[in-house]
Amino acid sequence: MTLIKSISGIRGTIGGPTGENLTPPDVVKFTTAYVRLIAQRNPGKKLTIVVGRDARISGEMVSNLVEGTLLACGADVINVGLCTTPGTEMAVITYKADGGIIITASHNPRQWNALKLLNASGEFLSDVEGKQVLAMSEEEDYAYPAIDEIGRVLSREDFNDRHIGQVLALPLVDAEAVRARKFKVVVDAVNSVGGIVMPKLLRELGCEVVELNCEPTGEFAHNPEPLPENLTEISQVIVREKADLGIVVDPDVDRLAFVSEDGSMFVEEYTLVAVADYILANTPGDTVSNLSSSRALRDVTARYGRNYYASAVGEVNVTTKMKEVGAVIGGEGNGGVIYPELHYGRDALVGTALFLTFLAKKGMTMTQLRATYPSYFSSKNKIQLTPAIDVDKVLREVKAKYAGEQVNDIDGVKIDFAENWVHLRKSNTEPIIRVYTEAKSMEEADALAQRFIGEIKEICNL
Repeated sequence: MTLIKSISGIRGTIGGPTGENLTPPDVVKFTTAYVRLIAQRNPGKKLTIVVGRDARISGEMVSNLVEGTLLACGADVINVGLCTTPGTEMAVITYKADGGIIITASHNPRQWNALKLLNASGEFLSDVEGKQVLAMSEEEDYAYPAIDEIGRVLSREDFNDRHIGQVLALPLVDAEAVRARKFKVVVDAVNSVGGIVMPKLLRELGCEVVELNCEPTGEFAHNPEPLPENLTEISQVIVREKADLGIVVDPDVDRLAFVSEDGSMFVEEYTLVAVADYILANTPGDTVSNLSSSRALRDVTARYGRNYYASAVGEVNVTTKMKEVGAVIGGEGNGGVIYPELHYGRDALVGTALFLTFLAKKGMTMTQLRATYPSYFSSKNKIQLTPAIDVDKVLREVKAKYAGEQVNDIDGVKIDFAENWVHLRKSNTEPIIRVYTEAKSMEEADALAQRFIGEIKEICNL
Protein backbone atom coordinates (compact mmCIF):
# COMPACT_ATOMS: atom_id res chain seq x y z
CA MET A 1 0.00 0.00 0.00
CA THR A 2 1.31 3.40 -0.90
CA LEU A 3 1.14 7.15 -0.38
CA ILE A 4 2.61 9.16 -3.27
CA LYS A 5 3.24 12.89 -2.99
CA SER A 6 4.08 14.48 -6.33
CA ILE A 7 3.34 17.17 -8.91
CA SER A 8 0.13 15.23 -9.64
CA GLY A 9 -1.18 15.71 -6.09
CA ILE A 10 -1.48 13.55 -2.99
CA ARG A 11 -2.36 10.02 -4.06
CA GLY A 12 -2.68 6.84 -2.04
CA THR A 13 -4.58 3.70 -1.18
CA ILE A 14 -7.46 3.86 1.28
CA GLY A 15 -7.00 2.23 4.68
CA GLY A 16 -3.91 1.08 6.52
CA PRO A 17 -1.38 2.95 8.64
CA THR A 18 -1.33 6.75 8.78
CA GLY A 19 1.50 8.26 6.77
CA GLU A 20 1.76 5.22 4.54
CA ASN A 21 -1.67 5.42 2.91
CA LEU A 22 -4.39 8.00 2.24
CA THR A 23 -6.00 7.81 5.69
CA PRO A 24 -8.34 10.39 7.32
CA PRO A 25 -5.49 12.09 9.24
CA ASP A 26 -3.50 12.33 6.00
CA VAL A 27 -6.46 13.90 4.17
CA VAL A 28 -6.84 16.49 6.96
CA LYS A 29 -3.11 17.18 7.11
CA PHE A 30 -2.66 17.81 3.39
CA THR A 31 -5.90 19.76 3.02
CA THR A 32 -4.86 22.03 5.88
CA ALA A 33 -1.46 22.59 4.31
CA TYR A 34 -3.09 23.42 0.96
CA VAL A 35 -5.41 26.02 2.54
CA ARG A 36 -2.47 27.59 4.34
CA LEU A 37 -0.64 27.99 1.02
CA ILE A 38 -3.69 29.57 -0.66
CA ALA A 39 -4.14 31.88 2.36
CA GLN A 40 -0.52 33.05 2.07
CA ARG A 41 -1.26 34.00 -1.55
CA ASN A 42 -4.35 35.95 -0.45
CA PRO A 43 -3.54 37.67 2.86
CA GLY A 44 -6.58 38.87 4.78
CA LYS A 45 -9.05 37.44 2.27
CA LYS A 46 -11.95 35.11 3.05
CA LEU A 47 -11.12 32.16 0.81
CA THR A 48 -13.53 30.25 -1.39
CA ILE A 49 -12.53 26.74 -2.47
CA VAL A 50 -14.36 24.46 -4.94
CA VAL A 51 -14.61 20.75 -4.12
CA GLY A 52 -15.55 18.06 -6.65
CA ARG A 53 -15.12 14.30 -6.85
CA ASP A 54 -15.38 11.32 -9.14
CA ALA A 55 -17.63 8.35 -8.33
CA ARG A 56 -15.12 6.03 -6.71
CA ILE A 57 -16.32 4.27 -3.57
CA SER A 58 -14.19 6.28 -1.13
CA GLY A 59 -15.11 9.59 -2.77
CA GLU A 60 -17.91 10.66 -0.45
CA MET A 61 -15.88 9.83 2.66
CA VAL A 62 -12.82 11.74 1.45
CA SER A 63 -14.99 14.64 0.23
CA ASN A 64 -16.57 14.99 3.66
CA LEU A 65 -13.14 15.08 5.29
CA VAL A 66 -11.89 17.68 2.81
CA GLU A 67 -14.97 19.87 3.15
CA GLY A 68 -14.89 19.76 6.94
CA THR A 69 -11.19 20.59 7.01
CA LEU A 70 -11.64 23.54 4.66
CA LEU A 71 -14.41 24.91 6.89
CA ALA A 72 -12.27 24.37 9.98
CA CYS A 73 -9.47 26.35 8.30
CA GLY A 74 -11.83 29.29 7.71
CA ALA A 75 -12.45 28.75 4.00
CA ASP A 76 -15.90 28.85 2.38
CA VAL A 77 -16.76 25.89 0.15
CA ILE A 78 -18.58 25.49 -3.14
CA ASN A 79 -19.24 21.75 -3.42
CA VAL A 80 -20.02 20.62 -6.97
CA GLY A 81 -20.40 16.98 -5.91
CA LEU A 82 -19.97 14.35 -8.60
CA CYS A 83 -18.00 16.28 -11.18
CA THR A 84 -15.27 15.62 -13.70
CA THR A 85 -11.75 16.92 -13.19
CA PRO A 86 -12.12 19.45 -16.05
CA GLY A 87 -15.57 20.39 -14.76
CA THR A 88 -14.19 21.16 -11.31
CA GLU A 89 -11.43 23.22 -12.93
CA MET A 90 -14.04 25.16 -14.91
CA ALA A 91 -16.07 25.69 -11.72
CA VAL A 92 -13.06 27.38 -10.08
CA ILE A 93 -12.84 29.73 -13.06
CA THR A 94 -16.59 30.32 -13.36
CA TYR A 95 -17.11 31.07 -9.65
CA LYS A 96 -13.85 33.07 -9.42
CA ALA A 97 -12.81 30.89 -6.49
CA ASP A 98 -9.38 30.98 -4.88
CA GLY A 99 -8.65 27.34 -5.60
CA GLY A 100 -10.09 23.88 -5.80
CA ILE A 101 -9.62 20.30 -4.70
CA ILE A 102 -10.55 17.42 -6.98
CA ILE A 103 -10.97 14.10 -5.22
CA THR A 104 -9.95 11.49 -7.76
CA ALA A 105 -7.17 9.01 -8.39
CA SER A 106 -7.78 9.30 -12.13
CA HIS A 107 -6.92 6.00 -13.86
CA ASN A 108 -5.80 4.19 -10.68
CA PRO A 109 -7.81 1.16 -9.46
CA ARG A 110 -10.72 1.35 -6.99
CA GLN A 111 -8.64 1.17 -3.78
CA TRP A 112 -6.89 4.44 -4.66
CA ASN A 113 -7.95 8.03 -4.18
CA ALA A 114 -6.19 11.38 -4.34
CA LEU A 115 -6.34 15.11 -3.76
CA LYS A 116 -5.62 17.11 -6.92
CA LEU A 117 -4.89 20.69 -5.91
CA LEU A 118 -5.82 23.70 -8.03
CA ASN A 119 -4.92 27.38 -8.04
CA ALA A 120 -7.28 30.31 -8.71
CA SER A 121 -6.97 29.74 -12.47
CA GLY A 122 -8.37 26.23 -12.13
CA GLU A 123 -4.95 24.78 -12.93
CA PHE A 124 -2.73 22.40 -11.00
CA LEU A 125 -0.27 23.84 -8.52
CA SER A 126 3.26 24.30 -9.79
CA ASP A 127 6.05 22.00 -8.65
CA VAL A 128 7.32 24.73 -6.30
CA GLU A 129 3.86 25.25 -4.79
CA GLY A 130 3.35 21.51 -4.44
CA LYS A 131 6.60 21.23 -2.51
CA GLN A 132 5.47 24.08 -0.25
CA VAL A 133 2.27 22.18 0.54
CA LEU A 134 4.30 19.08 1.43
CA ALA A 135 6.62 21.13 3.67
CA MET A 136 3.67 22.81 5.43
CA SER A 137 2.01 19.43 5.99
CA GLU A 138 4.93 18.45 8.24
CA GLU A 139 4.62 21.56 10.45
CA GLU A 140 2.76 21.03 13.70
CA ASP A 141 2.34 24.58 14.99
CA TYR A 142 -0.72 25.61 12.97
CA ALA A 143 -3.61 27.05 15.01
CA TYR A 144 -7.06 26.57 13.48
CA PRO A 145 -9.47 29.55 13.49
CA ALA A 146 -11.92 30.10 16.35
CA ILE A 147 -15.67 29.56 16.00
CA ASP A 148 -16.51 32.97 14.54
CA GLU A 149 -13.99 32.51 11.74
CA ILE A 150 -14.82 29.04 10.45
CA GLY A 151 -16.06 28.75 6.89
CA ARG A 152 -19.48 27.85 5.52
CA VAL A 153 -20.79 25.91 2.56
CA LEU A 154 -21.88 28.48 -0.02
CA SER A 155 -23.60 26.00 -2.31
CA ARG A 156 -24.02 22.35 -3.20
CA GLU A 157 -24.99 22.22 -6.84
CA ASP A 158 -24.18 20.27 -9.95
CA PHE A 159 -21.81 21.94 -12.42
CA ASN A 160 -21.88 19.35 -15.22
CA ASP A 161 -24.57 21.07 -17.29
CA ARG A 162 -22.72 24.39 -17.15
CA HIS A 163 -19.53 22.68 -18.28
CA ILE A 164 -21.35 21.09 -21.22
CA GLY A 165 -22.81 24.48 -22.14
CA GLN A 166 -19.37 26.11 -22.06
CA VAL A 167 -17.99 23.41 -24.37
CA LEU A 168 -20.86 23.71 -26.85
CA ALA A 169 -20.43 27.51 -26.95
CA LEU A 170 -16.88 27.25 -28.35
CA PRO A 171 -16.61 28.75 -31.87
CA LEU A 172 -14.91 25.64 -33.31
CA VAL A 173 -17.55 23.28 -31.91
CA ASP A 174 -20.12 23.01 -34.71
CA ALA A 175 -23.05 21.28 -33.05
CA GLU A 176 -25.22 21.54 -36.17
CA ALA A 177 -22.62 19.76 -38.30
CA VAL A 178 -22.43 16.94 -35.73
CA ARG A 179 -26.21 16.68 -35.47
CA ALA A 180 -26.47 16.39 -39.24
CA ARG A 181 -24.22 13.29 -39.19
CA LYS A 182 -26.45 11.53 -36.60
CA PHE A 183 -23.58 9.54 -35.17
CA LYS A 184 -24.32 6.37 -33.24
CA VAL A 185 -21.85 6.29 -30.34
CA VAL A 186 -21.06 3.66 -27.69
CA VAL A 187 -19.79 5.22 -24.44
CA ASP A 188 -17.78 3.34 -21.81
CA ALA A 189 -17.48 5.51 -18.68
CA VAL A 190 -16.10 2.74 -16.41
CA ASN A 191 -18.94 3.32 -13.91
CA SER A 192 -17.72 6.72 -12.78
CA VAL A 193 -18.73 10.35 -13.27
CA GLY A 194 -18.29 10.14 -17.03
CA GLY A 195 -21.46 8.07 -17.06
CA ILE A 196 -23.36 11.19 -16.00
CA VAL A 197 -21.76 13.75 -18.28
CA MET A 198 -20.66 12.04 -21.50
CA PRO A 199 -24.05 10.65 -22.63
CA LYS A 200 -25.61 14.05 -21.89
CA LEU A 201 -23.01 15.88 -23.99
CA LEU A 202 -23.43 13.43 -26.87
CA ARG A 203 -27.21 13.71 -26.85
CA GLU A 204 -26.88 17.50 -26.93
CA LEU A 205 -24.85 16.93 -30.10
CA GLY A 206 -27.64 14.84 -31.62
CA CYS A 207 -25.91 11.48 -31.24
CA GLU A 208 -27.65 8.19 -30.62
CA VAL A 209 -25.97 6.89 -27.47
CA VAL A 210 -25.41 3.30 -26.38
CA GLU A 211 -24.38 3.38 -22.72
CA LEU A 212 -21.83 0.90 -21.43
CA ASN A 213 -20.68 0.98 -17.80
CA CYS A 214 -22.33 4.36 -17.27
CA GLU A 215 -23.77 3.81 -13.77
CA PRO A 216 -21.65 6.00 -11.42
CA THR A 217 -21.25 3.30 -8.76
CA GLY A 218 -17.47 3.47 -8.48
CA GLU A 219 -17.29 -0.26 -9.09
CA PHE A 220 -15.05 -0.13 -12.14
CA ALA A 221 -16.18 -2.66 -14.73
CA HIS A 222 -12.59 -3.17 -15.92
CA ASN A 223 -9.16 -1.71 -15.34
CA PRO A 224 -9.99 2.02 -15.55
CA GLU A 225 -6.98 3.02 -17.65
CA PRO A 226 -8.25 3.44 -21.25
CA LEU A 227 -5.66 1.16 -22.87
CA PRO A 228 -6.49 -1.32 -25.69
CA GLU A 229 -6.20 -4.40 -23.47
CA ASN A 230 -8.95 -2.98 -21.22
CA LEU A 231 -11.37 -2.14 -24.03
CA THR A 232 -12.38 -5.49 -25.51
CA GLU A 233 -16.02 -5.18 -24.42
CA ILE A 234 -16.67 -1.86 -26.14
CA SER A 235 -15.08 -3.15 -29.35
CA GLN A 236 -17.57 -6.01 -29.46
CA VAL A 237 -20.54 -3.73 -28.67
CA ILE A 238 -19.58 -1.26 -31.42
CA VAL A 239 -19.58 -4.00 -34.05
CA ARG A 240 -22.80 -5.57 -32.72
CA GLU A 241 -24.61 -2.22 -32.60
CA LYS A 242 -23.22 -1.08 -35.97
CA ALA A 243 -22.09 2.12 -34.26
CA ASP A 244 -19.99 4.83 -35.90
CA LEU A 245 -17.51 4.97 -33.05
CA GLY A 246 -16.86 4.32 -29.38
CA ILE A 247 -15.76 6.78 -26.71
CA VAL A 248 -13.91 5.75 -23.56
CA VAL A 249 -13.03 7.99 -20.62
CA ASP A 250 -11.19 7.36 -17.38
CA PRO A 251 -12.89 7.80 -13.95
CA ASP A 252 -12.37 11.59 -13.78
CA VAL A 253 -12.90 12.27 -17.51
CA ASP A 254 -9.67 14.05 -18.37
CA ARG A 255 -8.46 11.24 -20.65
CA LEU A 256 -10.21 10.31 -23.89
CA ALA A 257 -9.83 7.31 -26.18
CA PHE A 258 -11.75 6.50 -29.36
CA VAL A 259 -12.61 3.15 -30.93
CA SER A 260 -13.34 2.89 -34.65
CA GLU A 261 -16.46 1.53 -36.34
CA ASP A 262 -14.83 -1.86 -36.94
CA GLY A 263 -13.91 -2.25 -33.27
CA SER A 264 -10.26 -1.38 -33.81
CA MET A 265 -8.50 1.11 -31.57
CA PHE A 266 -8.16 4.64 -32.94
CA VAL A 267 -5.41 4.62 -30.26
CA GLU A 268 -5.41 7.18 -27.46
CA GLU A 269 -2.14 8.69 -28.76
CA TYR A 270 -4.10 9.81 -31.82
CA THR A 271 -6.87 11.57 -29.87
CA LEU A 272 -4.71 14.68 -29.51
CA VAL A 273 -3.28 14.26 -33.03
CA ALA A 274 -6.74 14.37 -34.67
CA VAL A 275 -8.00 17.26 -32.52
CA ALA A 276 -4.79 19.19 -33.25
CA ASP A 277 -5.28 18.56 -36.97
CA TYR A 278 -8.70 20.22 -36.74
CA ILE A 279 -7.52 23.14 -34.60
CA LEU A 280 -4.46 23.85 -36.77
CA ALA A 281 -6.62 23.84 -39.91
CA ASN A 282 -8.63 26.69 -38.39
CA THR A 283 -6.21 28.43 -36.00
CA PRO A 284 -2.55 29.02 -36.95
CA GLY A 285 -0.26 28.22 -34.05
CA ASP A 286 2.15 25.83 -32.39
CA THR A 287 1.58 22.61 -30.45
CA VAL A 288 2.90 20.99 -27.28
CA SER A 289 2.83 17.48 -25.85
CA ASN A 290 4.96 15.69 -23.30
CA LEU A 291 8.08 13.63 -23.96
CA SER A 292 6.15 10.35 -23.78
CA SER A 293 3.73 11.33 -26.55
CA SER A 294 3.73 10.21 -30.18
CA ARG A 295 5.84 11.72 -32.95
CA ALA A 296 2.61 11.90 -34.95
CA LEU A 297 1.74 15.27 -33.37
CA ARG A 298 5.08 16.67 -34.50
CA ASP A 299 4.44 15.36 -38.02
CA VAL A 300 0.92 16.83 -38.24
CA THR A 301 2.12 20.17 -36.85
CA ALA A 302 4.81 20.28 -39.54
CA ARG A 303 2.13 19.84 -42.24
CA TYR A 304 0.82 23.26 -41.24
CA GLY A 305 4.28 24.81 -41.17
CA ARG A 306 4.16 25.30 -37.42
CA ASN A 307 6.45 24.30 -34.52
CA TYR A 308 6.04 21.38 -32.12
CA TYR A 309 7.48 21.52 -28.59
CA ALA A 310 7.95 18.81 -25.96
CA SER A 311 7.56 19.24 -22.20
CA ALA A 312 8.20 17.10 -19.15
CA VAL A 313 5.41 14.68 -18.25
CA GLY A 314 2.65 16.11 -16.06
CA GLU A 315 -0.24 18.36 -16.99
CA VAL A 316 1.21 21.43 -15.28
CA ASN A 317 4.44 21.00 -17.27
CA VAL A 318 2.51 20.79 -20.54
CA THR A 319 0.42 23.88 -19.76
CA THR A 320 3.50 25.83 -18.66
CA LYS A 321 5.18 25.07 -21.99
CA MET A 322 1.97 25.90 -23.89
CA LYS A 323 1.83 29.32 -22.29
CA GLU A 324 5.54 29.87 -22.90
CA VAL A 325 5.26 29.23 -26.66
CA GLY A 326 1.66 30.41 -27.14
CA ALA A 327 0.45 27.00 -28.33
CA VAL A 328 -3.11 26.84 -29.69
CA ILE A 329 -3.54 23.16 -28.79
CA GLY A 330 -1.63 20.69 -26.66
CA GLY A 331 -1.93 17.80 -24.29
CA GLU A 332 -0.64 14.35 -23.58
CA GLY A 333 -0.53 11.13 -25.57
CA ASN A 334 -2.64 9.42 -22.91
CA GLY A 335 -5.74 10.96 -24.51
CA GLY A 336 -5.46 14.28 -22.69
CA VAL A 337 -6.56 17.24 -24.84
CA ILE A 338 -5.81 20.77 -23.59
CA TYR A 339 -7.59 23.53 -25.50
CA PRO A 340 -6.70 26.93 -24.02
CA GLU A 341 -9.61 28.64 -25.77
CA LEU A 342 -11.68 27.18 -22.89
CA HIS A 343 -9.14 26.42 -20.16
CA TYR A 344 -5.68 25.01 -19.49
CA GLY A 345 -6.66 21.51 -18.44
CA ARG A 346 -7.08 18.07 -20.00
CA ASP A 347 -10.73 17.84 -20.91
CA ALA A 348 -12.46 14.83 -22.50
CA LEU A 349 -15.63 16.87 -23.13
CA VAL A 350 -13.75 19.46 -25.17
CA GLY A 351 -11.84 16.70 -26.95
CA THR A 352 -15.05 14.86 -27.83
CA ALA A 353 -16.89 17.93 -29.14
CA LEU A 354 -13.96 19.09 -31.28
CA PHE A 355 -13.26 15.58 -32.58
CA LEU A 356 -16.86 14.92 -33.58
CA THR A 357 -17.02 18.30 -35.32
CA PHE A 358 -13.88 17.38 -37.28
CA LEU A 359 -15.17 13.91 -38.14
CA ALA A 360 -18.52 15.34 -39.25
CA LYS A 361 -16.93 17.99 -41.46
CA LYS A 362 -14.51 15.46 -42.97
CA GLY A 363 -17.37 13.14 -43.90
CA MET A 364 -15.11 10.19 -43.13
CA THR A 365 -15.41 7.03 -41.07
CA MET A 366 -13.10 6.58 -38.10
CA THR A 367 -10.85 4.14 -39.95
CA GLN A 368 -10.61 6.50 -42.94
CA LEU A 369 -9.60 9.41 -40.70
CA ARG A 370 -7.05 7.30 -38.83
CA ALA A 371 -5.44 6.32 -42.16
CA THR A 372 -4.62 9.97 -42.88
CA TYR A 373 -2.02 10.05 -40.06
CA PRO A 374 1.51 8.65 -39.86
CA SER A 375 1.38 5.17 -38.40
CA TYR A 376 3.37 4.77 -35.21
CA PHE A 377 3.03 2.07 -32.58
CA SER A 378 3.70 2.59 -28.89
CA SER A 379 4.56 0.05 -26.23
CA LYS A 380 3.86 1.15 -22.66
CA ASN A 381 5.57 -0.96 -20.02
CA LYS A 382 6.43 -0.61 -16.36
CA ILE A 383 8.87 -2.03 -13.85
CA GLN A 384 7.69 -2.25 -10.24
CA LEU A 385 10.05 -0.40 -7.94
CA THR A 386 11.87 -2.42 -5.28
CA PRO A 387 14.62 -1.46 -2.79
CA ALA A 388 17.12 -3.00 -5.23
CA ILE A 389 16.30 -0.47 -7.94
CA ASP A 390 18.18 2.82 -7.76
CA VAL A 391 16.25 4.91 -10.31
CA ASP A 392 18.81 7.73 -10.41
CA LYS A 393 21.61 5.24 -11.07
CA VAL A 394 19.59 3.58 -13.83
CA LEU A 395 18.89 6.87 -15.60
CA ARG A 396 22.47 8.06 -15.17
CA GLU A 397 23.97 4.92 -16.67
CA VAL A 398 21.51 4.73 -19.55
CA LYS A 399 22.17 8.37 -20.41
CA ALA A 400 25.93 7.78 -20.38
CA LYS A 401 25.64 4.65 -22.55
CA TYR A 402 23.64 6.48 -25.22
CA ALA A 403 25.41 9.84 -25.06
CA GLY A 404 26.01 9.68 -28.81
CA GLU A 405 22.27 9.70 -29.55
CA GLN A 406 19.74 12.53 -29.25
CA VAL A 407 19.06 12.51 -25.48
CA ASN A 408 16.60 14.66 -23.50
CA ASP A 409 16.86 14.50 -19.69
CA ILE A 410 14.34 17.14 -18.56
CA ASP A 411 12.17 14.28 -17.26
CA GLY A 412 13.92 10.95 -16.85
CA VAL A 413 15.80 10.02 -20.00
CA LYS A 414 14.38 10.04 -23.53
CA ILE A 415 16.52 8.73 -26.37
CA ASP A 416 15.43 9.66 -29.88
CA PHE A 417 16.82 7.22 -32.43
CA ALA A 418 16.32 7.80 -36.16
CA GLU A 419 13.39 5.38 -36.51
CA ASN A 420 12.11 5.06 -32.93
CA TRP A 421 12.46 6.32 -29.38
CA VAL A 422 12.46 5.18 -25.75
CA HIS A 423 11.51 7.18 -22.66
CA LEU A 424 12.42 6.02 -19.15
CA ARG A 425 11.08 7.83 -16.12
CA LYS A 426 9.85 7.35 -12.58
CA SER A 427 6.07 7.66 -12.43
CA ASN A 428 4.38 10.58 -10.63
CA THR A 429 1.36 8.43 -9.80
CA GLU A 430 2.57 4.87 -9.11
CA PRO A 431 5.68 3.23 -7.55
CA ILE A 432 7.07 2.19 -10.93
CA ILE A 433 9.55 3.04 -13.66
CA ARG A 434 7.70 3.68 -16.92
CA VAL A 435 9.32 2.32 -20.06
CA TYR A 436 7.62 3.87 -23.11
CA THR A 437 8.74 3.17 -26.66
CA GLU A 438 7.46 4.09 -30.11
CA ALA A 439 8.34 2.65 -33.51
CA LYS A 440 6.90 1.99 -36.96
CA SER A 441 5.66 -1.47 -35.99
CA MET A 442 4.31 -2.99 -32.79
CA GLU A 443 6.93 -5.72 -32.91
CA GLU A 444 9.72 -3.17 -33.10
CA ALA A 445 8.26 -1.08 -30.26
CA ASP A 446 7.87 -4.16 -28.04
CA ALA A 447 11.37 -5.36 -28.85
CA LEU A 448 12.85 -1.96 -28.03
CA ALA A 449 11.00 -1.91 -24.71
CA GLN A 450 12.19 -5.40 -23.77
CA ARG A 451 15.75 -4.46 -24.71
CA PHE A 452 15.72 -1.53 -22.30
CA ILE A 453 13.93 -3.46 -19.55
CA GLY A 454 16.76 -5.99 -19.86
CA GLU A 455 19.35 -3.24 -19.64
CA ILE A 456 17.69 -1.80 -16.52
CA LYS A 457 17.67 -5.22 -14.84
CA GLU A 458 21.31 -5.67 -15.74
CA ILE A 459 22.23 -2.31 -14.19
CA CYS A 460 20.35 -3.28 -11.00
CA ASN A 461 21.65 -6.88 -10.99
CA LEU A 462 18.08 -8.20 -11.02
